[in-house]
Amino acid sequence: MITRRAHPFTHQHGEHKLRYGHPLPFGVSLIPDAINFSIYSAHATDCTLVLFNKGEPQPFVEIPFPTEFRIGHVWAMIVYDLDHTQIEYGYRFGGPNDRKTGNRYDRSHILLDPFARAIGGRDVWMQPTNHGGAYSLRARVCDEDFDWDHDRPLRVPATDLVIYEMHVRGFTRHDSSGVKHPGTFAAIREKIPYLQSIGVNCIELMPVFEFDESENTRTNPTTGEALCNYWGYSTVGFNAAKAGYAAAGAKGGQADEFKQLVKDLHKAGIQVVLDVVFNHTAEGGEDGPTLSFRGIDNKTFYMLLPDGSYANFTGCGNTVNCNHPVVRTFIRNALAYWAAEFHVDGFRFDLASVLARDSDGTPLADPPLIEELAHAPILANCHLIAEAWDAGGLYQVGHFPDYGRWMEWNGKYRDAARRFLKGDSGVTGEMVQRILGSPDLYQAAGRKPTASVNFITCHDGFTLRDLYSYNEKHNLENGESGRDGTDWNASWNCGAEGETDDAAVLALRLRLQKNALALLFLSQGVPMIYMGDECGRTQRGNNNAYCHDEPWNWLDWSLTEKSTGLLRFHRALAAFRAAQPALRREEFLTGRDTVGSGYPDVSWHGVKAWKPDWTLDSRTVAFLLCGRHTKAVGGPPHFLYAAFNMYYEPLKFELPVLPKKMTWFRAIDTSQAEPDDISTPDQEPLLADQTTLVLTDRSVAVLIGR
Repeated sequence: MITRRAHPFTHQHGEHKLRYGHPLPFGVSLIPDAINFSIYSAHATDCTLVLFNKGEPQPFVEIPFPTEFRIGHVWAMIVYDLDHTQIEYGYRFGGPNDRKTGNRYDRSHILLDPFARAIGGRDVWMQPTNHGGAYSLRARVCDEDFDWDHDRPLRVPATDLVIYEMHVRGFTRHDSSGVKHPGTFAAIREKIPYLQSIGVNCIELMPVFEFDESENTRTNPTTGEALCNYWGYSTVGFNAAKAGYAAAGAKGGQADEFKQLVKDLHKAGIQVVLDVVFNHTAEGGEDGPTLSFRGIDNKTFYMLLPDGSYANFTGCGNTVNCNHPVVRTFIRNALAYWAAEFHVDGFRFDLASVLARDSDGTPLADPPLIEELAHAPILANCHLIAEAWDAGGLYQVGHFPDYGRWMEWNGKYRDAARRFLKGDSGVTGEMVQRILGSPDLYQAAGRKPTASVNFITCHDGFTLRDLYSYNEKHNLENGESGRDGTDWNASWNCGAEGETDDAAVLALRLRLQKNALALLFLSQGVPMIYMGDECGRTQRGNNNAYCHDEPWNWLDWSLTEKSTGLLRFHRALAAFRAAQPALRREEFLTGRDTVGSGYPDVSWHGVKAWKPDWTLDSRTVAFLLCGRHTKAVGGPPHFLYAAFNMYYEPLKFELPVLPKKMTWFRAIDTSQAEPDDISTPDQEPLLADQTTLVLTDRSVAVLIGR
């Protein structure tokens, strides 16, 4: 028995001494000799605190909140003589249960605290909970005593970002990874040198908030094996790191392990952005489980239709009522917690257009939540990145409310780039805008090129290798009869569907992957690549691999040895971009000579110099950047000329004439075999013909004039 001094308690429930609680902060907070519990519910009639000894199936006590402990819509209570390291807790709420009014109170449910900062039950990936019962995912109390050793969030300028989207488990789970604890936060730390070697300075982690990977009840129709919620876009706890991603998760060490990862990444100059899912929750639709929000205050936290059923702008059964004042506060505080306590550098918001809807689903011109996050003091230096669409048809790429702060996943860049790279007609004019950082989307609103996060592949869809290996998606193993995943991929199998030994097909596929990477790194804005695209990772044609925890869906590290040509090209390309400030501009290019150099900052060309061809049948784009319009780093300014021939035949490009005493050097030519496909900076070979450049079919070349 723990001996404590006398307490100034005001109430008692059995052996437990109680006191009026502090309504703020919500969740639990440690005070001398006691724990403060605070939770919001506007429509409940009563609330009961349920306490468990850690891991035990049944609670050791249930303490009803005395009526006088309620302040407004907040239930707050201090409980003395609890060992916070040994307890788990939940709540029961009573109140009306009438779906027509939106209330779904049921005292039989023990509910998870939405503010829980640690959650037990899914301590080890895909292992059954260690205590069973209806309340299997339990709130825990955790200490906030991690030694950050002066670490602070990094402040890498958006112009310099190179984002690497990755899945925590998939990045190191494969046997070939060679790490001590595969599939964990700790394992990523061992791969930091690799991330540095590929020029990455920001990782965007797919969901790391606690979720239940075992919630998927489907089976693989091919193998009969159980599927899972591998990606994690189904949040259970918005303030808790996922225990199953931690080597120390079984011991409750997930928060500290994640913090150590962030700390080590920061030492290496790498930022951490979290993919966050505030548009829906794991409670799903009408037949989904009651875990937390639904039983605490359903009509506050979710968008409801007039009949009390759930609005579904997410495709996942429910939609969070993001612009309700209480929900706005919850989301803002959760993000502030991750920024302040975990030192993360930013957030990417899944289906962010939901955040722009009113409580009845109407799109708002000035969404309060989006404005609040833009001006939230603790988030002032965080990247805010919107996936600017939702499943309800609200597509806001180019006009997502930004308040001078928000960036966007540029889906229009992806779509145009895919069509251009495979040689579709009628897309060159749009591709010019995308290369410029999409001024047609952002400039009129006073936004910068860095508003555009450019990508060609991401977790949704084909990998880069599969983009040029498959004409069709191959999703039957998902157990949804191939209905899931987009049917629009703008992909091309280069003459053979899937794996092949045809040398000509393989050579073409490799060249197209290099073309895609070159286009991405030569475009203004922020480039983002998907885990493994730098070394040719495949998902076997599955363009929606959300449910597969299988070796084929993990990063096979042997590819870093097998695909050395592609990996080397990517590394050199990242170094090339870093060495060229003209590719990383803060402001949009103008097409004018504003410094008296004799050349505009950007000029466009075709097979004839100074005569671009953006007609319907054109499949070429060429541009010249005058380095004298950009502050040079480490030497005199360069001229940079890039030519893209996506035609199926070779073409001869007439080169623009350089100023006197300057010559052209070949930096990149994707038609050439390694190592001639890309050169080390300042070691580029002299171009033999200074007047014309012959570009083979479906290839990209970049010249440096100095």
